[in-house]
Amino acid sequence: MTTNVNRAADAAPLIAEGDLPPARFFVDGAFSDASAESFTEVIDPCTEELIARIPDGTTEDVDTAVAAALAAQEDWARRVPKERSEVLHAIADRLAEHTDVLVRLEAANTGKPFSVARDDVASAIDTFRFMAGALRATTTMAAGDYAENHLSVILREPLGVIGVVTPWNYPLLMAAWKIAPILAAGNTLVIKPSEQTPLTTLKFAELTADLLPPGVVNVVTGTGPVVGARLAEHPDVAMIALTGSVRSGRAVARTAAESLKRVHLELGGKAPVVIFEDADLKAAAAALRVASYWNSGQECGAACRVLVHESVADRLVKELVREVSELAVGDPRAGEDIEVGPLVSKAHFDRVLGCLDRALSGGARAAIGGGALDGPGYFVAPTVLVDVAEGSEVTREEVFGPVVTVETFTSEDEAVRRANDVPVGLAASVWTESARRSHSVAARLDSGTVWVNSHLVIANEVPWGGFKGSGYGRDLSLYALDDYSRTKHVMHNHGR
Repeated sequence: MTTNVNRAADAAPLIAEGDLPPARFFVDGAFSDASAESFTEVIDPCTEELIARIPDGTTEDVDTAVAAALAAQEDWARRVPKERSEVLHAIADRLAEHTDVLVRLEAANTGKPFSVARDDVASAIDTFRFMAGALRATTTMAAGDYAENHLSVILREPLGVIGVVTPWNYPLLMAAWKIAPILAAGNTLVIKPSEQTPLTTLKFAELTADLLPPGVVNVVTGTGPVVGARLAEHPDVAMIALTGSVRSGRAVARTAAESLKRVHLELGGKAPVVIFEDADLKAAAAALRVASYWNSGQECGAACRVLVHESVADRLVKELVREVSELAVGDPRAGEDIEVGPLVSKAHFDRVLGCLDRALSGGARAAIGGGALDGPGYFVAPTVLVDVAEGSEVTREEVFGPVVTVETFTSEDEAVRRANDVPVGLAASVWTESARRSHSVAARLDSGTVWVNSHLVIANEVPWGGFKGSGYGRDLSLYALDDYSRTKHVMHNHGR
């Protein structure tokens, strides 16, 4: 291996006992003692040491939380936009005041470098600020007479109680992406954070408890097959919103279909990076250093699958390997220069290593990396795989780790065909100096977001979501407010 893990043996712990949120459910405005007989251990993936034990919720716990959300929903929905906006601004201010502890909790729970954890917290704050403004500026079809002597008025109404399931890769940020528009639209919610990374969601509830009416936001920890499944089937839940794996999305959608509740799914990706012969290869490689290995590659929009024109493939690989060789891998306590942390858990670590082993056994070659780094901790070396066969598992299935594959193509049509030849369609990028080609290829790529000469640049003003197996619905932007509300047509007969 060419990469070593940077460790900080003598550094102080990231978090103290007082930084941790209560290891309980948050329901009806307060933390409540769990009735659970089982708990999930929350582990620091850098050290493999125990951080906390979090209760596993039951069906009854979910029912209690849903009842609290249902009781609070009508009063919250009646608040005028200005009032709801002021609450969201207050939440943003509170998160900003406690940025330091949120960053440290996220880093300890997930192993994120400080640069990633800080970006997560800052983006979560901006999500609430954006939605606080957006909810006061929603637009809809103009009122008017569309039938003679009948005035049509279009209303946007909240859905009711929303069940939310969030993933382990961006615990606080994905919670914010859901909570902010759900509250802005006048709904209440019950959220189930990943059982592996619940700390910042519980801390959010603790920090904002005095800002929200009881029952508006409720947190029940536990597993997907119990807590998530009950939210998806509960008759008083109007929508289930999930960010997670394709497998989890299928399970939630199947369950939700029984009650015909609405479903919002942001699932996996396998983002193709299409690099043409006229691209700026140094710029592409420098961008991939971040876009491919951000959050240790545990990112559904990660630039994980490079398709490069055969005439420049060797040059691109050389530039990319040089960039990857300079990545600083380690524990966040080792310093501000750390760029890549560990994978989130032993189970995920084993899964990623299995994917690598099968790829290498199938003929792929590691230009750099290719395996685990010395423990403790769940560290995998940043990897670039070349000589990868078209259609192989590693080019089609989401690895969700610090692994980039490189394939070559000979024509534009071939590049587009192969870029689209995966079951998901969340994100993609095109690298070319030709404006005509960039517009043409971007239009042909079957992905919800397509970047040109960049990758993994996200803003709250624009929507995020995918096609095909990547799910449906949109996070961020005004489109999220639309997703979490319903349209009602009221027609008045004013004929005399």
